[in-house]
Amino acid sequence: MLVVVALLLIGLARFVGKKQYAVTQADPAVEAAIAERIAPVAKLAIAGEDNSALVTPDQPAEPEQPVQQAAAPAEGTAGKETYNMACVACHGAGIAGAPKYGDAAVWAPRIAKGMDTLHKHAIEGFHGDAGFMPAKGGRVDLSDQVVMDAVDYMVAGSK
Repeated sequence: MLVVVALLLIGLARFVGKKQYAVTQADPAVEAAIAERIAPVAKLAIAGEDNSALVTPDQPAEPEQPVQQAAAPAEGTAGKETYNMACVACHGAGIAGAPKYGDAAVWAPRIAKGMDTLHKHAIEGFHGDAGFMPAKGGRVDLSDQVVMDAVDYMVAGSK
């Protein structure tokens, strides 16, 4: 008996669904509302490319403005502040193979490669056997110098 009731409910749901689908396909306002709901939330503009297709007809083209970099922390505390602001998320917990701050055993082979290599990997990104380092830790708004200060801070605390 339960199987028969379940089959009747399934059939009824399919019938109602087909009717609802037919009604929505006939109404252009419904189609427009659906298209608006499933439209991408953002569009990507690439520097040096023709991005004129990204301007919507109801929105005038805006003049290009330079990308603002994050304000640099005060001299002497830049590394610690940057670490606490951007690096601690991965280097505090060892996420994605990131060497933890203060773990001298894990940092030693990296430090042996030299500070220039560490700075380069932090700025440009690196994919090694132990894990993955995104360029600037995923914070492309940071200047190269601020990233290098954060690396210096982590190395100093891990020797």
